[in-house]
Amino acid sequence: MRIKNLKVLIISILIPIIVGLLSAFFTGESMAQYNYFTKPSLSPPAIIFPIVWTVLYILMGISSYRIYISNKTGYRNALFIYALQLLFNFFWSIIFFNYSNYLFAFIWLIIMIILIVYMIFKFYKIDKVSAYLQIFYLLWSLFAAYLNFSVYLLN
Repeated sequence: MRIKNLKVLIISILIPIIVGLLSAFFTGESMAQYNYFTKPSLSPPAIIFPIVWTVLYILMGISSYRIYISNKTGYRNALFIYALQLLFNFFWSIIFFNYSNYLFAFIWLIIMIILIVYMIFKFYKIDKVSAYLQIFYLLWSLFAAYLNFSVYLLN
C-alpha cells in the first residue's frame, strides 16, 4: 500500500483505537465480570479480547483511510456508515457489561452486524481491499454475537 498522507493514515487508525479505549474506560471494572460468567465451550480466555480488538481496530483504520483517500463517488456516505457502526461498537460493551442487559446487547450487536455488512458493501463499491479488511471484523462480531447470546442463555 502506497501511503498518500501519513497524517490521515495515523488519524484513521487512532479513531477506532480511541473509540475502543473510551468504551473500555467507560465500562471500567465491569468487564472483570466476564471471568465469572458461565460461558460457552468456544469462549476464549479474557486476554484474547484486547489483542484481537487492537488488530481489528488497526485494520478498520487502514480500511477507512483507503476509503477516505479514494475520493470516489459515495466515499462520504460509506464513511458515515463506518462511523455509525463504530458508534454501535462503542456502546455495546457499556450495554453488555455496565448494564448486564445481555438480550438488549445481543439485539444491539445484531444491528451493528447489519451495519457492518452494509458498510462492507459500500466499501466494496469504492475499494475492494478496504472491504476485505473489514471481513475479519465481521467474523469477530458474529463470534461475539454467539458469545453474547450464549451468556444471555447461560446466566
